[in-house]
Amino acid sequence: MYWDWEFRFLNWIQDHMRSGFMDKLMTLITKFGDGGIFWIIVTLLLFIPKRTRKYAHVSAFALIFCVVGGNLILKNLIARQRPFWINNFNPLARIGYYDENGVRYYLRTHNSTTETIESGRTLIKLLVKPPNDYCFPSGHTQASFAAATSICMWNRKWGIPALTLAALVAFSRMYLYVHYPTDILGGIVSGLVYALLALLICNKLFRNKPWDGCEAARRADEKARRKKAVTV
Repeated sequence: MYWDWEFRFLNWIQDHMRSGFMDKLMTLITKFGDGGIFWIIVTLLLFIPKRTRKYAHVSAFALIFCVVGGNLILKNLIARQRPFWINNFNPLARIGYYDENGVRYYLRTHNSTTETIESGRTLIKLLVKPPNDYCFPSGHTQASFAAATSICMWNRKWGIPALTLAALVAFSRMYLYVHYPTDILGGIVSGLVYALLALLICNKLFRNKPWDGCEAARRADEKARRKKAVTV
């Protein structure tokens, strides 16, 4: 299912925001969501300090939910075609292509092919390797928001920059014409839901292990110190 306003929005980005600088910036930013590798590394680093270990588990569980719930189940269940695929019959859709060794390749569903395009169709050159899976929800977006939300639960000082980066990754997917706005919205919502679900699970698994330095432990320590000071 596709809405005209989504194509109009993506086309507006292409017509009004596309530039050499933005092309380089967006292709760089989107790499932070490629395969969730960056967020997996951040999660592994969070396992090192004792005070961040609980939220490392939260992020790890959330990323697993993203792979299973988003990439394996929702994408294949909804089977939504990407905006640049050539067999998308919405008249506002732009046909995606990329150049390789001087040959222009047009994208048809899951395969690349060279063929004649009907006259009058607008073409868009893709700046990244064409994804060959379905597009709802955005995997880059949900993984970024799942991990960034987990970080924000631990520490807002680091969480706000993480969420900012997640938002930029989300926008880059629309700029690169590989996702619709509703793919991004679905990725944001599912990422947040997976992070909250992971937190609920970890709260039960580790409720008797409030690691030193985590938010709950700090509040408990401060409360104990205040009580001790009043008693003395």
